Amino acid sequence: MFKKKPNIKPLSPLRSSDRRKIADQIIADLGVTIPSEEDGAKPKNDNDVAAVNIGVIRNTLLPENSLSARFTTTAGKDLKQVSGTVYVGAHPGEEQRVLWIKLEERLIPTVYTLWRNPMIVPLLHTPDVVLQKLRGGADLMTPGLARGPPFPPKATQGSVVAIASLERPSVPMVVGTCEIDVASLQEVRGAKGHAVRGEHWYGDEIWAWSAGGGAGSQAPMELQGWEVNASVSGLTERMDSVAMDESDDESGQGGVSIRRDVIEDPKTLERNNFVEGEEGKPYEEVEENQKEFSTKAFLYGVYHFRSTNKSEQHHGLKFPVNQSAVISNLVLPFLPITTSAQAASLNIKKTSWKNARKFIKALEKARLLKSKDRDGGECVVLDIDFEDPTITGFVPYKLPKKDTTGAESGGGGGGKAVTAGISPSDDSVGQKLKKVELYRPKEQLAPIFADANASHHAFYLPTELRPIITSYIESEKLISDTNKKLVHLDPILANAVFDGSTALDSEVLAKGSVPRDALIDRILKSCSPFWVILRNDASRDQVKANPGHAPKIYITLETRSGNKTVTKLSGIETFYIPPQPLADELQKSCASSTSVNQLAGSSQKKPVMEVMVQGPQKDAVIKALERRGVNRQWVEVIDKTKGKKK
Repeated sequence: MFKKKPNIKPLSPLRSSDRRKIADQIIADLGVTIPSEEDGAKPKNDNDVAAVNIGVIRNTLLPENSLSARFTTTAGKDLKQVSGTVYVGAHPGEEQRVLWIKLEERLIPTVYTLWRNPMIVPLLHTPDVVLQKLRGGADLMTPGLARGPPFPPKATQGSVVAIASLERPSVPMVVGTCEIDVASLQEVRGAKGHAVRGEHWYGDEIWAWSAGGGAGSQAPMELQGWEVNASVSGLTERMDSVAMDESDDESGQGGVSIRRDVIEDPKTLERNNFVEGEEGKPYEEVEENQKEFSTKAFLYGVYHFRSTNKSEQHHGLKFPVNQSAVISNLVLPFLPITTSAQAASLNIKKTSWKNARKFIKALEKARLLKSKDRDGGECVVLDIDFEDPTITGFVPYKLPKKDTTGAESGGGGGGKAVTAGISPSDDSVGQKLKKVELYRPKEQLAPIFADANASHHAFYLPTELRPIITSYIESEKLISDTNKKLVHLDPILANAVFDGSTALDSEVLAKGSVPRDALIDRILKSCSPFWVILRNDASRDQVKANPGHAPKIYITLETRSGNKTVTKLSGIETFYIPPQPLADELQKSCASSTSVNQLAGSSQKKPVMEVMVQGPQKDAVIKALERRGVNRQWVEVIDKTKGKKK
């Protein structure tokens, strides 16, 4: 269907309520089951664990900060017009990709979703030679089915299925819809007719789409979790495992980000490197101390920010901080979880507080912070007492180096707090940039440069042009005898420099002389301007010079929906800054939703991306740019929120 590039309209952020509804529809349509128990834990009721696990599955299928857009394309031999919706999202540390396609009322996963979520749809197999034809837009014929019968029981007529090759049986490469009841087939040899209609495949235009305009991601060689004839429950089964990384931790006080890797041996959970400090509580004690562990996690989070950001204002936190950011950045990464059973039980909703607002109010009553209620029932933190004795004297406890399943939905997971929200894949953080303005002489100035044995095709700094011009003046003996600052004009200077383009040219030509500084300045203006941005240790010879004057980064403040302000950022690609990791950082540092879209009017072949942040976030954006080597003078701020003068 997507052999030709679809027309995708501008992306818009999904509301949290809409994202949950779509994720719930996916769970219902695909039959994903929510387990009632984990690792032998026996909660008070099934709804407790289900609330944890359904949040995890929602985020796995459709990450937070996902976007949506309508699209149109043509399909079939008659080029019938097809319209639908694409849902775009990015998992931590990854680029934005199309994760789901909605056609009519059916939601179809892309290969990116299937690579992260084993067994959410039935998996069929076919020889590699057949798969290559499927990736060209062909349908899978019944005789092309392999590894059966029997076939997956859910591969019924109208169901969405994935197709892999026999050479790489665990890697879905095509997504399609069953046109027959494949599960009931007793024999495929000699059969006729279409078995699966291809909807999307590895290598089509949906696979190739990205927010940054880059190529699609390469398919993995092998994936764990995909098994022949396994059920959809594979997604929830793999969430019962917690993968721990045994590599050294940079901060020395915990792990990093949430991960849902599959581990083959459950005993791996016992082989973890922990930070120095007191022992974590065993699982038997966790359910009885919900409020204690939530409070300790908050103290640990504040202690971590205070310890790792000593020189920064407010230790790296930007106030006010909304209640969801408090939970996601100061509580969840510091819950003492070492098993997924503990992740199932540690949830602030199971405490007497019931929600984040009451939890924050309890901390305020303990004089650890100041908060304020806003319209709509949202609570924001205005300040934190970093010098409170309970924080300064806090003793860190053990945390696993990789977060456990369930953290996004309140299940917790030990780990390194997102101090600045900086993605480890963003190599622009800490880079050194240098903007260099260069000049290339025009053809009329060639004799001046030839006299100094310099090429008029080369690029020069203003300081490099001065000695060349001086050399020509001295060799031609053009310096005035009475005034060393005056230069007599010869035919070359008169014709090449003072060509009548300004009002003073006639006066200078009539006098026959000009001040030396004025001459050099005029020659400089007659050269063609170029620019380069040098990164780190790069030299001018290694970077191609661009014509014109050096560009700027634009920060635009606009008002939307009456009184809501948004901050837009564009032009950062020139300065070696990837848009998506920057948007992810701003989402956390500003505690606001962000999105990345193509700038209106930019070229499709070389698109310019625009990062949008909710709220007036000019200072936070400039701070993030300065961390990436951008000089404040290279940034132009356009404030459209101020009223126009009458």
